[in-house]
Amino acid sequence: MTDTPPDRSDPPLYKVTLWPHRSLGRTGFRNTMLLVMIGITIPMIPLVLTAHSWKVLPFGIAPVALLYLFFKRNYRDGRLTEELTLWPDLITVERTEPDGSRRHWHANPYWVRIGLRDQPVENYLTLKGNQREIELGAFLTPEERATLKAEIEDALRALDINA
Repeated sequence: MTDTPPDRSDPPLYKVTLWPHRSLGRTGFRNTMLLVMIGITIPMIPLVLTAHSWKVLPFGIAPVALLYLFFKRNYRDGRLTEELTLWPDLITVERTEPDGSRRHWHANPYWVRIGLRDQPVENYLTLKGNQREIELGAFLTPEERATLKAEIEDALRALDINA
């Protein structure tokens, strides 16, 4: 997915944007971090103002800091998107990576073949055309990939192409 498809000004017949599911919102993140900090602080209260408090303090700070960094990394990875757009004579997929870089794939819808197989994972969804095969929606559940395949097939069938 490297070459850029032609620019289009006409509206597409079908367009879908895919992104990874994030079950923990900003409020949940804040509450989780608060609970973890309280949970780590309570056992340390008896050690406050003793000579041993400085010895265990790093073991209280490190888990909170690591959890914060892992959550931030998870949210950054959640910025991944894939956008599939379909016109009568062009189908494109634009994948935007978490770092902002973009990869493109395009083909003539007449020649595109949609694959759904159980290797390497259940309901592995691929689009094949323009001498390439790409994976679509790797971050989706198997059921979501099967539903997406049906939606794309319906959109292609509406074009009277791959009926």
